Amino acid sequence: MKYSLVMLVLVVVLNACTVSRDRETPQPDLPGKFRNEQVEDSVGIGAFPWKVFYTDPLLQVLIDSGLVRNYDMQVALNNIEISSLQLRQSMWGNIPEVGLQVGASASRQSGKSLNGLSLENFLGKKHVENYTAALSVSWEADIWGKVKNQKKAALASYLQTGEARRGIQTRLVAAIAQGYYNLLILDQQVDIAERNLKLNDSTLRLVRLQYDAGQVTIVGVQQVEAQRLAAAGIIPHLHEARLVQENALSVLTGKLPGAIHRSAKLSSAALPVSLSAGLPAAMLSRRPDVKSRELDLAIANAEVGIAKASMYPSFRITASGGAEAFQFTNWFNVPASLFGVAAGSISQPILQRRQLKTQFEIKQVERETAVLRFRQVVLTAVGEVSDALAQVEQLEHKADVAGERLNVLNGAVHNAGLLFQNGQATYLEVITAQAGLLQSELELAAIKKAQLDAAIELYRSLGGGH
Repeated sequence: MKYSLVMLVLVVVLNACTVSRDRETPQPDLPGKFRNEQVEDSVGIGAFPWKVFYTDPLLQVLIDSGLVRNYDMQVALNNIEISSLQLRQSMWGNIPEVGLQVGASASRQSGKSLNGLSLENFLGKKHVENYTAALSVSWEADIWGKVKNQKKAALASYLQTGEARRGIQTRLVAAIAQGYYNLLILDQQVDIAERNLKLNDSTLRLVRLQYDAGQVTIVGVQQVEAQRLAAAGIIPHLHEARLVQENALSVLTGKLPGAIHRSAKLSSAALPVSLSAGLPAAMLSRRPDVKSRELDLAIANAEVGIAKASMYPSFRITASGGAEAFQFTNWFNVPASLFGVAAGSISQPILQRRQLKTQFEIKQVERETAVLRFRQVVLTAVGEVSDALAQVEQLEHKADVAGERLNVLNGAVHNAGLLFQNGQATYLEVITAQAGLLQSELELAAIKKAQLDAAIELYRSLGGGH
């Protein structure tokens, strides 16, 4: 008999291992290297800590402030704390439930009822009191791995909150860096506009002198003055954009909107010269969204196991004991007032309108969905890196062309000014050259900012910002 019982237990335990089989994390299809990758480097900039990638002292201060004071980051940290408490609670899944109940009751039965007559004959009174104090214990054996899978799900959820915090951090670091460099480009655009306005002022003075001398008509003066006003109209717009950007950057860093005092120039802003993406597999290990989807699969596996275990018998042991008496004075009459009850039960769901089976099938489909989402996020991550690399490459060509155009227009403005002073060029040639120079300088500054943005996006898409 004992041998048969041992064999039965062994069979149950072995069967428990096959209740649910985990779906392994799929191996995504990855290229040998990213498209548009020019630099052969197995590490890549994504492995750099953000303080190595962003070396500007003021930018580092702003990022530090954002990581500490930004409210999204603080919410993420609170979510980690909540998940940690839930994980800690799940570790108690194998511990028996213990409860204490203390109660007192009093009743008076009718003298005309059977209960009242019986009590009067038995106790000599119709008034009955009862006092109890009981300690109860209940424990369910984790035969099918339900509690084990609950622990797995809780652990994966806890790790997910950490990845969510990392995801917020990488996006926050990128947003602060983009906002800071946008401030620098606005500073430079204001300088360009003010220099161009001075150049227009100088041209307008010369044209007015020529008008006084009868060399040009009033139309010429008006055209030059209109060109000056067009240049002047750019400046308030740039000042407004700069103020709005300062406010936005202040909010990102967890501060009230205000001025951001800076001395750096856009021309001095520099990121690592070698913008290597490294290997795609290394990128996957750093991307918080990829890691989070991988943990989704772990949670889905655990939930399939829980749903499957719910379809099998559950074995529960319960026990309770304490003191009970009809009179309060007899409550402490030990051992006469003591009582105890112990029981073991096996419950097997038979027919619940197919609810358990449907729930199990739903969890299986959700697990396959988690696999698809994992593959999708990997595909998206590779695409983001490839797009950023393409932007970096093409913006280099744009910057070269814009730089050559700016050099030509600088020479054109200089020559037009000399010729105009000597009467060999018209005012139209001068203002046309000046307008082209202004547009070219603003365009080159915008390309410089776009290059910084592309580098920031490449760093973020590689999982950088930790």
